[in-house]
Amino acid sequence: MHRHSPGRSCCALLCALLICAQAHATPDQAATMTGDWGGVRQDWATRGVAPRGDYIGEAVDVIDNGDGASGARYAQQLRVGLDLAMDRLASWRGGAFHLTLNDRRGRSASADLVGNRFALQQVYGGTYTRLSEVSFDYGFTGGGYLKLGFYAMGSHFGLLAAGNSFLNSALCAHPLSMTGNSGWYNYPVARWGAEAGWPLAAHVVLRGGWFQVNPQLRGNNVHTAFRPFASGTTGSLFVLELAWTPGAGGPHAGSYQVGAYADTSRARRLGTAASVSGRDGVWLLAEQKLSAETADPTRGLTVFGEYMQTDQATSPLRHWRVAGLYYQGIGTRSQDRLALGYASAKVNGALRAAQRVALADTGVPSDSSLYQLTDAERLYELAYTAQLRPWLTLRPDLQYIVDPGTFSYRRAGDALAVGLQVRATF
Repeated sequence: MHRHSPGRSCCALLCALLICAQAHATPDQAATMTGDWGGVRQDWATRGVAPRGDYIGEAVDVIDNGDGASGARYAQQLRVGLDLAMDRLASWRGGAFHLTLNDRRGRSASADLVGNRFALQQVYGGTYTRLSEVSFDYGFTGGGYLKLGFYAMGSHFGLLAAGNSFLNSALCAHPLSMTGNSGWYNYPVARWGAEAGWPLAAHVVLRGGWFQVNPQLRGNNVHTAFRPFASGTTGSLFVLELAWTPGAGGPHAGSYQVGAYADTSRARRLGTAASVSGRDGVWLLAEQKLSAETADPTRGLTVFGEYMQTDQATSPLRHWRVAGLYYQGIGTRSQDRLALGYASAKVNGALRAAQRVALADTGVPSDSSLYQLTDAERLYELAYTAQLRPWLTLRPDLQYIVDPGTFSYRRAGDALAVGLQVRATF
């Protein structure tokens, strides 16, 4: 019997995509792998129907998991959807309906090999097909918008574009502490909600929303994959965010966001058997382009950062911090970028104290090294994004994880991994 090899699967898929890239290499550089379908796609778009689809594959080879072991894992995501522009389909004054299905498969390098909190692959989790969106949005004259339905709330809130330069979930588009400390769920996890945004001044937008908190809809519960009305609602999550985008569209564009959430659900007070009513958090996200080449303003250096603080009583991840930079335009490749990122999160002190009490209760001697718990997990990631075609991106990376055993209360050496992400738009 032949053993399945994650590396071989990724290499085979990569070769197939590169062959497709060469076959579809045309002067106009089509935006999707399958092109315009002989004019059918453009005809549908004119009528208000826009099908979409994309694939993300991530292969990670753990060179050293901190305990001397190694191994490889592969995970993937396939997404298909349909957007219906109602002004063209039904002569409405505006508005659009959106439908999205998502499928994830594979294995987790973090869960299987490293045991750390910052997942080495962004697309692992909920390994099944699920309904990820049924929504309606409407844009008002003047720049405001309204969106409601069953969808992932991270489409507009707490979103940092620089996160699209990495593989690790800690450097994804949203602070990991949002989902780790509350009923906030990002894609592909959907729930019922409504939001609205309105410009207060040039480049300043205020956004607010309400979202259902239902733990039965999140994570790995395959039984609710197509049950948007599943029971289990524990409360509501209210979110407010102020966004400022100075220089938008220019050579030195910036993006700054300050926001807060309040989750009305009851949650366990960490380190005790008691519970408290409500969870809350605040965040600051920033991204700023510092330099731009005169001949091509899209080239240049951009820096970014995240800071998030959540309530002490219920939050496993405390003091969230992210910092990094990327340079776009490498040699003759204007769309390629080289990125370096850092992420850090402290484990709640109440959890460390409870672990020490548990060790003492089981008779572990007080001088045992098991009591020497680390207080934070930290990540350094170096990634290169190669834009081979408008529809095809390759992203090799190197990840170094400091104290990967922090959130599992074990001592381990630092971990090292290399990875490859493939993105293709159909």
